[in-house]
Amino acid sequence: MADTTTSDHGRFALPTKNLPEPQVRDLPEPPTNTWKIVGPGMVGAGVGLASGEFILWPYISSQVGLVFLWGALVGVIIQWFLNMEIERYTLATGETALTGFNRYGKHWGIFFAIMTYFANMWPGWATSSASMLTYLFGAGDPRWIAIGILLSIGLILTFAPVVYVMLERLIFVKILAVALLVVLALAFAIRGRTYSALGDAVTAPQFPADQLGFALIMGAIAYAGAGGGQNLVQSNWIRDKGFGMGAHVPRLVSPITGETEADPTAKGYVFNVDEQNMARWRRWWKFANVEQASTFVVITVLTITFTSMLAHATLFGSPDVKNNISFLKVEGTELQSLVGGWFGYLFWAIGAFALFAAAAGIVDYTSRLTSDMIKARYLRNSSVSESKLYFYLVWGLVAFGIIVLLAGLTQPLVLLVISACTAGTMMFFYSGLLWWMNSRALPKAIRISPLRAAVMLFAFLAFGFLAVFTVIDQVQKNF
Repeated sequence: MADTTTSDHGRFALPTKNLPEPQVRDLPEPPTNTWKIVGPGMVGAGVGLASGEFILWPYISSQVGLVFLWGALVGVIIQWFLNMEIERYTLATGETALTGFNRYGKHWGIFFAIMTYFANMWPGWATSSASMLTYLFGAGDPRWIAIGILLSIGLILTFAPVVYVMLERLIFVKILAVALLVVLALAFAIRGRTYSALGDAVTAPQFPADQLGFALIMGAIAYAGAGGGQNLVQSNWIRDKGFGMGAHVPRLVSPITGETEADPTAKGYVFNVDEQNMARWRRWWKFANVEQASTFVVITVLTITFTSMLAHATLFGSPDVKNNISFLKVEGTELQSLVGGWFGYLFWAIGAFALFAAAAGIVDYTSRLTSDMIKARYLRNSSVSESKLYFYLVWGLVAFGIIVLLAGLTQPLVLLVISACTAGTMMFFYSGLLWWMNSRALPKAIRISPLRAAVMLFAFLAFGFLAVFTVIDQVQKNF
């Protein structure tokens, strides 16, 4: 591409073999009232408050106590670094990370789209929400309730005028509900034994692979927060929110109720690396880091900690806890004994709503990632809009989930472990690709720093190690 440099800070070097040369525009000014654009980190945390926070980490705490909580902290911190490298590329170019990968290899995007679909086509979140509803009402078939949940999600995502705005509002309500549960749990349910165990988690941490298996361990670390394709969709969410060069790209809207907007082109947008644009860049980069840390990291760490403490207070040492979703029923029943009948019902109600909102977010981001990739790489000259592709993919996920449920595969914990292991494998691949891309495509002044590059290398090696040992563990157990 043409040299866009106007100073000695370097130049953009986006490959143009597979995709068109980016356009040159100024980096937009960050808003003076940054509260107006806080949201992507909160959405990331809110969608992520699902299998990890309500199922995987509480189940681990019920089995081995709180000695592995350090794994959640490591997982969330790694994901913060991953999210910021994903956001770095989009802030600078207006392109998603997947589009950037396609510039280096023409089919990287479809590889990650297939992996994301494989991770999320198992309706573990909808089934978990349905199971919680049966505990709440004392009756019902989780399979048919889960099918109703999937259909509801398809309708909500189809008729929302601006999908991101709807999702942000849904997640905000979810976070408030979970916060209420945490406050009440601290006041009424968590006792001295659990606080003592929290101290042991700091002074005597453990890696309980022998008790739990590598598959569950890997899944819990990968889904501590976001995980898999949800990290990659940070590109799409900050672009829809108007961060950086993403402000030049139209938002994803409903083809039925949304306002008409031009389709996003496959071209990215780069800026001249001059003093004015660099000053704007520093403000955008600082804001993006603070936004992620104060929403995604803080909300996720606190939620995992308190839901794990709640599970420890009610389930640790209990012989009734089984390796399936029914442990949440036992937990709710114990809360009714400890606090009162109302608290058990509140626990199930908030859990059901939280998992429903997570399922909606997961269907959204899976379809969003894939529609963006297909439009940008394969259909950039087609009349089919990205919005229409998105809604075809939404209903494809809904249909496949219903087929899985009708076929009889309805055990949520099994479905979630499959999803989480796939997500961990994805993270192994894209942590390395992000380091490669952000070390080469961007000007030196905004390129990935040595410290962040070291974290990306650690993530690459750690998720690769876990993926390999998970496969070995499963082979030894099943053959």
